Amino acid sequence: MQGKQLFEYAVIRVLPKVEREEFINVGIILFSKRAKFICMKYHLDVQRLSAFSTELDMELLEETLRTFEKICNGDKAGGAIAALDIPERFRWLTAVRSSCIQTSRPHPGYSDNLEMEVEKLFVELVS
Repeated sequence: MQGKQLFEYAVIRVLPKVEREEFINVGIILFSKRAKFICMKYHLDVQRLSAFSTELDMELLEETLRTFEKICNGDKAGGAIAALDIPERFRWLTAVRSSCIQTSRPHPGYSDNLEMEVEKLFVELVS
């Protein structure tokens, strides 16, 4: 990619108890319309999440995040949402939810290398 690309990113969060509004960052979704780029990276730290709540179904969380990833990648196994174009998939993934997996509001930025930006944001906000 040549030159700086405008992008938006959102942090993926797990809220063990939605009503308490406490969360743990588990991933990043980064999107650039002009570059036709979307990428998601996540990691479930089971020990950390278990310290927050023993009631979480880790298998269900992992399965849901894998579905998010399929939608992000446009994989047909992600269902009808995965067939949408990149901006629509990003908007769907970052829509306000009241479930235990939520995202932050999208934030803007500029980068020369979007793949490196995903890694940088992941280390900064999730690891």
